[in-house]
Amino acid sequence: AGRKPFYVGKPSPWIIRAALNKMQAHSEETVIVGDNLRTDILAGFQAGLETILVLSGVSTINDIDSMPFRPSWIYPSVAEIDVI
Repeated sequence: AGRKPFYVGKPSPWIIRAALNKMQAHSEETVIVGDNLRTDILAGFQAGLETILVLSGVSTINDIDSMPFRPSWIYPSVAEIDVI
């Protein structure tokens, strides 16, 4: 069709901003929690959110140093999050 695709899924910050608008939330008051640095945490970072990486899924603590960004907080699992 001669058009370039427009991606809206993670890590695009567009989907995060759309969700914030739908919930009438503000990025300064929102945290994104995820287990994948390349999708969840990158999406939050690009959308200007604080981020929590949980180590109970895809990414490991060793993966963090290879990324140009860092999660705001790191927890072993969702059950142990205490900053919210």
